[in-house]
Amino acid sequence: MKRLAITLCLMAAALLSSQSYARDVTLTTELKNYGGDGAYLAIYLTNAEGQYQRTLWVAGKKSKYYKHLSGWARGSGQRKSEYDGLSGASVTEGKTLTVTLDLPDTYIDAGFQLHVDTAVEDMRDNRNDVVVPFTSEGVDKPNNGRGYIKTFTYSF
Repeated sequence: MKRLAITLCLMAAALLSSQSYARDVTLTTELKNYGGDGAYLAIYLTNAEGQYQRTLWVAGKKSKYYKHLSGWARGSGQRKSEYDGLSGASVTEGKTLTVTLDLPDTYIDAGFQLHVDTAVEDMRDNRNDVVVPFTSEGVDKPNNGRGYIKTFTYSF
């Protein structure tokens, strides 16, 4: 009986040590005062080769406008399963979107990149408004956007 208990304990320890851990990651996107309607945003991950991996958040309720978030739309195929439960209202100019989610540690310091695509009705669409490596070194460092995003930061 003791051998069985010891064997089970060792197996459980081995299993736990081989599992990847996850942590809360907070993504903060501050928009510029750009003089337009609420912005749609798609925040997503790509791997080291630039291939789409996962949707992290989509801001904007009307899915008919998601095609304007072109990098994300191409990668995700705009499949509802890619953003179901990961979406919210659009973000108005000068405001900040803060999203906290649970991400596996395997994404951090492994060549993955965070992307943010933005679009505003009757204004320009911005594929890759922000692209940053998802690294421990980048925590809490503000990244300037190329379009509607003033700054983007992440923390864990």
